[in-house]
Amino acid sequence: MATPASVKRSQSPTKPPLFNRQFYRWWKVRMRDYLMDEDIEVWNVICEGPSVPTMEVKDGEVTRVIVKTRQQYNDADKRLVEKNHKARKLLMCGISMNEYDLISYCELAKEIWDLLRTTYEGTEEIKKSKLDLVTTQFESFTIKEGESIHEMHTRFSTITNKLMFLEEPVPVCKQVSKILEILPRSWTNEFVIGDETRDLK
Repeated sequence: MATPASVKRSQSPTKPPLFNRQFYRWWKVRMRDYLMDEDIEVWNVICEGPSVPTMEVKDGEVTRVIVKTRQQYNDADKRLVEKNHKARKLLMCGISMNEYDLISYCELAKEIWDLLRTTYEGTEEIKKSKLDLVTTQFESFTIKEGESIHEMHTRFSTITNKLMFLEEPVPVCKQVSKILEILPRSWTNEFVIGDETRDLK
């Protein structure tokens, strides 16, 4: 099986990992690490939004804070504003043409990051609903009548993989306990006999 282009490219320490509508969670973690290594202030801009240069203006006895125009930027202001452009550029370099239409109108790097996260992970409410549903599936997991060990294991792995994708991985010891809890005695004997010559860990 050929290695996806995004996987190959992410091995390069000089290029951002490429996202092409697959393996979003995998890309997100590697992109975060790449951005933090590139410039920690860039990562802050993506998480918190860009810094907006402001200044105080006195109007009689009242002092107001207003946003500076570009002509009023000093060197420090320019460096802060440039961080958003750098963050946006790095994100754009890590996104394939397939995703361009989705994020092309975003002016801020934070908008790009948040839009991708919402599109591929859902809102926090949606993620919680998914997590509740899959957790219930894990807790109520049982063997179907006439189901083979292989079929049961495939269904069980699908559920645990979903939990891992939702960032709630199930410890291996808990998975084993769940399986042993629901196995019929005849299956338990077969499982133990089959593993007598293997390291149970």
